[in-house]
Amino acid sequence: MRTERDELRDSQVVRAVLTVVDFEAMAEKLEIARDIAAHPHVVYAAISDVTRMGEWSEECYACDWHAGFDHAAIGATFDGHNRNGANEWTSQGKIIEADPGRSFAFECSMFDFHFSTWGYRIEPTETGCRVTEWSQDLRPESAMEFSRKTSGVDDRAERNRQTITATLDRLAVAVEG
Repeated sequence: MRTERDELRDSQVVRAVLTVVDFEAMAEKLEIARDIAAHPHVVYAAISDVTRMGEWSEECYACDWHAGFDHAAIGATFDGHNRNGANEWTSQGKIIEADPGRSFAFECSMFDFHFSTWGYRIEPTETGCRVTEWSQDLRPESAMEFSRKTSGVDDRAERNRQTITATLDRLAVAVEG
C-alpha cells in the first residue's frame, strides 16, 4: 500500500527529472555562417583534423588526440588546449558527428562534465561552400563562476561570437589559398 511518503518521494523524482529536461531546453546555441571558396571536402578535412585547430582558433591554440586515435571518427577523443590572455585550461573533446564534406561536431568536457558542444555544418554553394560554426553552451548557473575564473571570460556568448567569426575568417584563408 502506498503512503503519503511514497507519493512525496515520487513527486520529488518527477520534479528532479523535469529540472534536467528544463536545463537542456535552456541551453543557448550560437551559429555563425561564412561562405568559403573551397570544396566541402577540403573544408571538412581541415576542421576535422583537430591538431590543426590552433591555425584558426583564437582561443584553442592546440589539440592532441588521445591514445588510440589519430583522425576524426565518432567516439574519438582529444585534449583541447585553450588560452585567453594569462588564463590557460585544457578540455576534453569527444567527436559525436563526423560526416565528410557535411558536418563535424564534438562535445567539450572538463572533469567529466559536458559543458558545451561545438560543431560545423558544410553546405555546397556555386563557389565552394557555406560553413556554419555553432556552439551550444550547456553550463548551469552553478558552473558560471568557475568558468569565469578558469577562462577569464565574463560574457561567453559574446566571446564565442567574436572568436567564431575570426575562426571562420582564418579557416577561409587557410583553405582558399
